[in-house]
Amino acid sequence: MIVPGYRDHPTETWDPDAPVDPGEAEDFLRRCYTENPRLGPVEPRLAIIRAQIAATGTYVHTPDELTHGARMAWRNAGRCIGRLYWRSLHVLDRRRARTADEIYSLLVQHLQTAGETQIRPVISIFAPARPGQPYARVWNEQLIRYAGYRTESGEAVGDPRLREFTTAVRAFGWQGKGEAYDVLPLVIETPADGIRLYELPERAIREVPIGHPDYAWFTELGLRWHAVPAIANMRLTVGGVHYPLAPFNGWYMGTEIGARNLSDPDRYDMIPIIAARMGLDTTRESTLWRDRALVELNIAVLHSFEQAGVKMSDHHTESRRFLKHLSNEEKAGRPVPADWSWIVPPMSGGITPVFHRYYQELDLRPAFYLDEDAASLAREGMRGCPHRP
Repeated sequence: MIVPGYRDHPTETWDPDAPVDPGEAEDFLRRCYTENPRLGPVEPRLAIIRAQIAATGTYVHTPDELTHGARMAWRNAGRCIGRLYWRSLHVLDRRRARTADEIYSLLVQHLQTAGETQIRPVISIFAPARPGQPYARVWNEQLIRYAGYRTESGEAVGDPRLREFTTAVRAFGWQGKGEAYDVLPLVIETPADGIRLYELPERAIREVPIGHPDYAWFTELGLRWHAVPAIANMRLTVGGVHYPLAPFNGWYMGTEIGARNLSDPDRYDMIPIIAARMGLDTTRESTLWRDRALVELNIAVLHSFEQAGVKMSDHHTESRRFLKHLSNEEKAGRPVPADWSWIVPPMSGGITPVFHRYYQELDLRPAFYLDEDAASLAREGMRGCPHRP
């Protein structure tokens, strides 16, 4: 996924009632204005934000500061291989939205803005947390995710990763069709409206059916995946100000779907099924049947998105582009945080150029964080947060 990595992302403890650290605010503002000389001198701006923090415990970013801060957060995302494009992030300032209906409407607009074919990186930034006040959030880990069920006979249907979350939303009255690719509703929680569920309209969901250029039977598997990976529950931190609702998307790298979502044993687990259809010898591991099936599934994913005209990248191309990003940042005098285990693709890693390097794992801000409470809500709904009222 050409966005900051999500799965098992490290959490960071924060106190939503604590005032903004003036030192962190100043550090961000100085870097922001240095990187954007058109904004003018920073000292007058620093005087304003110091006064705001002293009076209210926080301060308000200008649209330019918010835009550059979000782009810096992507630039600092150590688990994202696609950071060469950080300057292209399209920032939607949604800080005025308050009601669940408003937020839902703007999230639908986000998916439409991201596009149906030439997917563009987009972030929608809603109101920040303010000391002593509740804030809005989305429970879903991504704006588009597929439900997971277990039938009475014990058969797994859909995405097992989302099974407990599916159970949680069904407790609110949502049922779903019980099929493999039921798009889950958005669970939006606001101080004014509490918890509300919203079905995404068809116009906001672009899906790609998965076929294979050589195996006609591949379409019989009924595989498909959505085009826009929009992470919904990570907190954006810019200059000491926290934005708990700031969903963002890039576009998919093929292996995220082909070597993880559709392949992992705890997800759609398609590798044994594809190997059987290919007639491979699965009686022993030394035949490399898993590897052969995995390659064909990834070929199918890349082929299908290309045929549909939907933007997607392959892991070899993105690996080379990441090295270009490293070179650009080194010339700019900036460190590049990177987690080797995430930068190296989940397929054929050893033959990509990112494999043969060491990286620095740094926690640089602005940044995206997955909070423990948000991660629990995305896994199990309210049941995962027993301390909540």
